[in-house]
Amino acid sequence: MKEQVYLYPVWVRLWHLFNLLLILALIFTGLCLQYSSENYTIIPFKYAVSIHNIAGFILIANYLFFIFGNLLTPNGRYYQFHRAGMINRVLRQFKYYSFGIFKKENPPFPIDIERKFNPLQKLSYVFVMYLFIPIIIIAGVLLFFPDIIPSKLIGLSGIQLIDLVHIITGFVISIFMVIHIYFCTIGKTPSSNFKSMINGWH
Repeated sequence: MKEQVYLYPVWVRLWHLFNLLLILALIFTGLCLQYSSENYTIIPFKYAVSIHNIAGFILIANYLFFIFGNLLTPNGRYYQFHRAGMINRVLRQFKYYSFGIFKKENPPFPIDIERKFNPLQKLSYVFVMYLFIPIIIIAGVLLFFPDIIPSKLIGLSGIQLIDLVHIITGFVISIFMVIHIYFCTIGKTPSSNFKSMINGWH
């Protein structure tokens, strides 16, 4: 039996849980805002706005907790890239996910105490956590204070452009979340990765 490794300390699990709940609240209320009309609303518009704004500011605090946690603990090393050979490593992992996993092949980059993420996971997590989350936060804060948005940006309405960036980034994060949950089911058992986020052991 392969030895278990403790990969998810309490602070990571708590951050992960709050991140999940906040993003679900933001996706739900964001969809309510995007697709509401005078004749059809899932929840009243004003409540959707309030919940979305509150969840957004709590997400900012939770994100800062994540950043400082990675700066002050060894967890941050899992997000560091070694660019040499990165493309080949990502392609090997992609090939495994596309074909090897269905042939019951061993993963090319097994998880251990030194490597919590395979190369494809690391690439996607870094893009989401260090690019898309900051973009959606900045755009959301700007929408909260529309007076500071220039009236024109690259020839378009400033507020409409910021809103479009916020919405597109929200859809990207939503798609990532669906894919992320799916890949969590392809561990040793369909529930093993979910259990890891409860007890901390992989």
